[in-house]
Amino acid sequence: MPIGVFQAALLDMDGTIVNSDAVVERCWRRWAVDHGLDPEEALKVVHGRQGYATMAVLLPDRPMEQNHADNRALLAQETADTEGIVPIPGAPAFMAALAGLPHALVTSADEALARARMAAARLPMPRVQVTAERVGASKPDPEGFLKGAAELGFDPAHCVAFEDSEVGIAAARAAGAHVVGVGPRAAAHAPDVHVPDLTRIRVTPRPDGAFELSLI
Repeated sequence: MPIGVFQAALLDMDGTIVNSDAVVERCWRRWAVDHGLDPEEALKVVHGRQGYATMAVLLPDRPMEQNHADNRALLAQETADTEGIVPIPGAPAFMAALAGLPHALVTSADEALARARMAAARLPMPRVQVTAERVGASKPDPEGFLKGAAELGFDPAHCVAFEDSEVGIAAARAAGAHVVGVGPRAAAHAPDVHVPDLTRIRVTPRPDGAFELSLI
């Protein structure tokens, strides 16, 4: 089934090409308990956002400076913990298919965390990376996707974004990209196309440098 023809791909990391749920849940459950919060409720909002933005949702009356401080500590814990990290099914072949085509990583992780998780999943790091340090606003703000498209040299309308979370899908849509939702979290948030994983995604390069995306 054809999805479309695109100039570039914009890739979220966690939940989209890397399954890091085990680490995310371990670290955020611990943080939630330490702050008197219900871990199950906390886990409903952690995916896709930068940590400080998640903390602002969960503890709206707390000073943002404290959220940023906690986020730095949490990032260090997450970077050191790679147990259970694996690629999303189909991700190795998908990344191999994109290797010669314009694509960028657009993630709420910082650079150290992104490199640790991509390495743990044995996935190649894209040349263009828009990590947490490079944006002023967390998803659902579209800044990351806009920067990724700009660095690749394309209008976001000619890009396809792969995302798994509500805020990520909202950010990609606000940037003007076509959105492929990956995994169970994505299904409820009306991406343009939804897939359970990346095993059915086919990338076919075209002579003009673009590529066709389809489901097999």
